[in-house]
Amino acid sequence: MSETETIRFDSLDISSEVLRAVARMGFTEATPVQAQTIPVMMAGHDVIAIAPTGTGKTCAFGIPMLEYLQLKDDGIQELVLAPTRELALQIAEELTALARFIPGARIATLYGGQPIKKQLAALKRKPQILVATPGRMLDMMERKQARLDGVHTMVIDEADEMLKMGFVKDVTKIIEATPSDRQLVMFSATTNQDVMTISWKYQYRPVEITIAAVDENKPEIAQYVIDAERNDKEERLEYLLDSDEYHRVMIFTNTKFMTDRLCRQLQKQGYKAECLHGDIPQGKRNLTMEAFKKGKFPILVCTDVAARGIDVFDVEAVINYDLPTENEYYTHRIGRTGRAKRHGVAFTLMSFQDSVRMDEILRYLQGEQPEKLEFDEMGVLRHANGTPFFDKI
Repeated sequence: MSETETIRFDSLDISSEVLRAVARMGFTEATPVQAQTIPVMMAGHDVIAIAPTGTGKTCAFGIPMLEYLQLKDDGIQELVLAPTRELALQIAEELTALARFIPGARIATLYGGQPIKKQLAALKRKPQILVATPGRMLDMMERKQARLDGVHTMVIDEADEMLKMGFVKDVTKIIEATPSDRQLVMFSATTNQDVMTISWKYQYRPVEITIAAVDENKPEIAQYVIDAERNDKEERLEYLLDSDEYHRVMIFTNTKFMTDRLCRQLQKQGYKAECLHGDIPQGKRNLTMEAFKKGKFPILVCTDVAARGIDVFDVEAVINYDLPTENEYYTHRIGRTGRAKRHGVAFTLMSFQDSVRMDEILRYLQGEQPEKLEFDEMGVLRHANGTPFFDKI
């Protein structure tokens, strides 16, 4: 199957209930990762899929999982592991939307930061599909509250990130608690040694699916670099925000302290901004993310906790206030915009000290070169050819 070939969902042997849900979600054509993964999973094969972020991976594994579901069986049949609470919640939300017209389908989410009692109550409702972070999944297994001996399909999403975060032993224990003949599916943005080791040890003749970031599925993101010393960054940031061009913006910093500080400063200047980082209680993080999705405020200041797996489809601009500490985080950050075939813009505020770090990122991007913008003596942001960046200025 060619990656450029258009495949409709109604040609993929999907049940009418799931097709209704997909249509309600606004989709008629499958993305390349969906078109290639769904038939292979429904044929029962193990899968290792390498695909860029934002290409529809949740539907790719979620649709086959729902097709397998035995509604009369109260045990856990399908398990999805995700590296972060935010991604686990996002996956559960999308699976719930896909299962909208399947009466009796029950989905539960397990993650740290939420009271155990609430999650125990969810398990007592006997979910057939479980979405979990590794730590909380192991916790429930050790409490004898969740048995995985009836699992038919196990999906490890963001496998590269999960294993890099140090969850190798946890993931291994969870896999070994499932039947040896279960279907094991791994999705990853990149490959690394840990991903390949898990595949070699626990998958049986996996089908390898690689989706290149070609024009058809690559996000349309215009990338720009703006020279800005540390003392000038806030002023440069406010210039971009005052352009009135972007009404949904994510600003990335590297530390919780800077996230809080910058958010407070923006609020003092009259901007409607909220922040998101790992020290904020999970309940508040969920409320903040939900409010941002619904457009209740336009500016989200965050650390890399929000860089992966968060699907807010209409983010218009991403601003790197700090350069990320890891090369791939740059890709994950800017990938928050340009989603669902929308055009996106990414700005990076770069100090002189950042220039070496930026060179490393550019080498990692392998040819993608952001355009450099400069402020003139009148404080107007201009392209290299001298034209104003914002037309109305």
